[in-house]
Amino acid sequence: MTVRAAMLWRSAVPAAEPGADTRRRGMLGLLCLAVVLSLTTWFSATAITPELRAAWRLSGPIDIWLTNGVQIGFVAGALAASVVNLPDIVRLNRLMAISALVAAAANASLLMQPAPAGAVAARMLNGVALAGVYPPALKLVSTWFARGRGLALGALVGALTLGSSLPHLLRALAGSFDWQLVVLGATAAALVGSALFWFAREGPYPFGKAVFEPRRIGAIFRDRALMLANIGYLGHMWELYAMWAWLIAYVRASLEAQQRPSPALASLLTFLAIGAGTGGCLLGGVLSDRFGRSLTTAGMMMVSGLCALTIGFVFDGPLWLLGLVIVVWGVSVIGDSAQFSAAVTELADRRFVGTALSVQFGSGFGLTVLAIWLLPHVADWLGWRWAFLMLAPGPFAGMAAMLVLRRLPAAARMAGGKR
Repeated sequence: MTVRAAMLWRSAVPAAEPGADTRRRGMLGLLCLAVVLSLTTWFSATAITPELRAAWRLSGPIDIWLTNGVQIGFVAGALAASVVNLPDIVRLNRLMAISALVAAAANASLLMQPAPAGAVAARMLNGVALAGVYPPALKLVSTWFARGRGLALGALVGALTLGSSLPHLLRALAGSFDWQLVVLGATAAALVGSALFWFAREGPYPFGKAVFEPRRIGAIFRDRALMLANIGYLGHMWELYAMWAWLIAYVRASLEAQQRPSPALASLLTFLAIGAGTGGCLLGGVLSDRFGRSLTTAGMMMVSGLCALTIGFVFDGPLWLLGLVIVVWGVSVIGDSAQFSAAVTELADRRFVGTALSVQFGSGFGLTVLAIWLLPHVADWLGWRWAFLMLAPGPFAGMAAMLVLRRLPAAARMAGGKR
């Protein structure tokens, strides 16, 4: 999911020193915890959009841009950092700590009840700041793992997933209390995450720089294997963030249709669905190591696509079946995410692997802006029961691309020959 994931496969594998496993696992745990806490600010406004509408007397598509502002800011921040190689200039722990602090401040500014334009600007700044947290965390983790990097990457993506789900848990626990508690909780979490990043240190396995070179973009588009991997990623991203952003709206509408309206229950179910993806990330890493990247990603996208197609049938309940479907969707929609970046690092010419990942990352997150904007308009037309049908073509197109990629000779370079 990030331009810095390139580094996870570029080092040689030297012999481990005594005690190295303990140190690297401890550092992975520290980084995962800090990422979870810092990433709570990503969907903090999304989780309380109905409350913000009522409190600020908002109208129009402000809920779309409270979410898309973070997406746009994250893309701009990450690409700008890639162009100037910011993580190679500033020590990683300092960059992540300061960025998490800025994210906390941007999130806290919602407490000032700014005008709509100010609120969207604050969300954009939050996204820019988070671009200084998550990609550098992946780069730093790569310096600790010469072996087992796929699982370490999956753990970091899992941390992103859990952090993204936590505002919904905060909203569920807040119950009938003010929405400010959710903002305060996410802000406090990011501040703790910032403090934890100061204790992070780079590991014993250095690697080269991932430089963005625009003149290499043409070669990326001419490489059939890379293009298929990127099509798979685009199909994945078309679904992922739109599902994360609007599942809360679907669940609220579903509970109302079942005559049990409860904002707290809706938030709890949304947290469980998105948070379950943490396990999906680890599962995806294990399956990818055993069965290959193309089969793992295709299988995950088949399941998530089926969930997008069928979730409308459980709109009226029963509640347990609704919960089961959204949890399965939450696991499958993110479980393959880390493997697309891994595939690009293995397929791309080593001279422009950084550029290849920048292209993948920028196009993928750019597509999420369109999907997040479009989905509520589809819901206005079809209703929330069937709105997620819009997302199904993405994973199925991505699945087809990865299965075609599996048949190419170049696919043998992925996952140690397991394609």
